[in-house]
Amino acid sequence: MRASLLHTSTFRLALVYMVLFAGSVLILLGFIYWSTVTYMAEQTDATIRAEITGLAEQYRERGLNGLEKTISERVERDPNGSSVYLFASPNRSPLAGNLSAWPDVLPAADGWLDFEFKDPRAGGRVFQARARAFVLQDGLHLLVGRDTRELKATQRLITRALLWGIAMTLALALLGGVVMSRGMLRRIELINQTSRNIMAGDLSQRIPIRGSGDELDQLAGNLNTMIDEIERLMDGIRHVSDNIAHDLRTPLTRLRNRLEQLLVDLEDGSPYRSQVEQGIAEADQLLATFAALLRIARIEAGGHKARFKPVDLAALVGDAAELYEALAEEKQLRFSTRVDASVSLEGDRDLLFQALTNLIDNAIKYTPAGGEVSLELMRVGKTADIAVSDTGSGIAETERDKVGQRFYRLESSRNTPGSGLGLSLVKAVAKLHRATLLLEDNAPGLKATLRLPLGPNREDR
Repeated sequence: MRASLLHTSTFRLALVYMVLFAGSVLILLGFIYWSTVTYMAEQTDATIRAEITGLAEQYRERGLNGLEKTISERVERDPNGSSVYLFASPNRSPLAGNLSAWPDVLPAADGWLDFEFKDPRAGGRVFQARARAFVLQDGLHLLVGRDTRELKATQRLITRALLWGIAMTLALALLGGVVMSRGMLRRIELINQTSRNIMAGDLSQRIPIRGSGDELDQLAGNLNTMIDEIERLMDGIRHVSDNIAHDLRTPLTRLRNRLEQLLVDLEDGSPYRSQVEQGIAEADQLLATFAALLRIARIEAGGHKARFKPVDLAALVGDAAELYEALAEEKQLRFSTRVDASVSLEGDRDLLFQALTNLIDNAIKYTPAGGEVSLELMRVGKTADIAVSDTGSGIAETERDKVGQRFYRLESSRNTPGSGLGLSLVKAVAKLHRATLLLEDNAPGLKATLRLPLGPNREDR
């Protein structure tokens, strides 16, 4: 596809949707994470409070010795449990419990302690715990808490799941955007390809409609209706032009024949003889102009594509050079030919020959005596370049886009015979062959290059 997928408006819209969707998912998963972690922390605190309540009852019923015995029993009964106990002397030396030392942290304003401790059951690895501390009679200390490793593990698990969820959301959204953009891009590319074919002169092309009734089908239908109207108007203009040319050519031909007959009847010394000869010349020029207009109309109609056959460009260039060498010599011009490669392509040989001879004729016409005209055939990648260079007056860069228009003539060539249709015919032939006419500065003079794509001239090129 000619358009880059990443630069399409559909893909950019998909990216915006992806960002919005990912943001929504992030907020949702963040809320789930916060709710889950908060709930688990509250459950941990509730468990600790329940432990404290139970130990307080034992303390009231059995005293300090009973409390110490209860803590020892609980540790022995569940040595791998998550509960954390420490019954310590006034100087905080351990008397009972599963902690080896009193935590070296101060309690928070709410009385809770969050600290780290080494667990000998796990090879001395450091874990975190959360607890409440109390001072009993005789200055004894009691700490009751829970190991929070499960809570931290759950938090890590939820965080990892959130990250994977966001990554998968982004990946799926991006994939969906690519799939949606490619499907939309294929339909838009069909419209673009049809438009290019129409701009190349094939008004018979129409944009395919899928029948879904969506906005692209509506757009395609409107464009097809517009093309139908353009084709109808162009056909009308073409028919009018053809009819005018045909209708005027017949009386002009009769007028010329009568002038020619009058010229025969006039005596050699008649003062009207030169005027009749001038009238015949002007009639010939008018007939040539109408003939050129009809040729351009037929070429633009595309009817010549049926006559496309393999054309040997080297032989075509050689024939054109042979035809114009004598004319160049007569005008005292140096004429050179260079063929770099033998190149063939599908095309209409007569039209290509006519386009080439028009370029050579212009080069010879506008190059003063003593100048040089060169003709080259080169293969450049997938194109064949036929270049005609001269050392004449050239064409100003601001005028080069205009000289291909019908009847357009440079101010410097107003007094030179011609109709201003030569380059128009060359451009029509180039367009028929999917070629390009390039006009460049030859310093001095002009270099006109007919750049022809190699290979079959198909509609889907």
